[in-house]
Amino acid sequence: MRVAIVQHDIVWGQPAENLQRLSLMIDGQQGTDLYVLSETFTTGFLPEETKCQDSDEGLEWLQRQARTKDAAFAASVATTDADGQLRNRLYFVRPDGTFDCYDKRHLFGYAGETDAYVAGQERVIVEWRGMRFLLQVCYDLRFPVWSRNRKDYDAAIYVANWPSSRINVWQTLLKARALENQCFVIGVNRIGKDPACDYCGGSVVIDAYGKTMAQCKDNEEGIATADLSMEQLQRFRKKFPVLQDADDFTLKTK
Repeated sequence: MRVAIVQHDIVWGQPAENLQRLSLMIDGQQGTDLYVLSETFTTGFLPEETKCQDSDEGLEWLQRQARTKDAAFAASVATTDADGQLRNRLYFVRPDGTFDCYDKRHLFGYAGETDAYVAGQERVIVEWRGMRFLLQVCYDLRFPVWSRNRKDYDAAIYVANWPSSRINVWQTLLKARALENQCFVIGVNRIGKDPACDYCGGSVVIDAYGKTMAQCKDNEEGIATADLSMEQLQRFRKKFPVLQDADDFTLKTK
């Protein structure tokens, strides 16, 4: 399983411009099974700018790219659901156009996200080409119970707009999630600026040993790839069966 992490800047509230730039950026990338982009990749993080939300542009672009590249694409957008409620929605799109989606569970109240958005209640795991992926968005990273591996996934995806001022937390928690859940972790963060924050990236792929498999350069747009081996992961889990000793629990979501 070859994964490409796409670290990119985002033009504030301009979906068409962002999609055009990303199309050029990934145009020459081939031989990849999964591309992962950032949180709210078409607009930037818009907790109060609800009028700047993505309609269907982001999803349609992801479907076109998945079909063209014969690969899955994962990224989140600010969008409204069938009831007109604003969601921070992470799409996982396949080449045939089908998709699963995860609505961000832990909304970032510090920045006002809880005032405009509705939190998701469903934990979502998708399977793609022999590997199971847990879908997570940004602030979810701070809440380990929500992402606890119940022997039901192999890799966790975290897409983010994580500010430079807290980048050490991002780096530390990504590694912690990989170690405690005995899984691959794919973390993709944006670079650049919005009206509130600066972003330096720190996009990375980490294996179950906590070792970095691939990373993007700080403050630069770029694509890095890593090959995820299910055989290697299963061998490690069998040799050192941490998940078998995990506590049982029931998580209340409402």
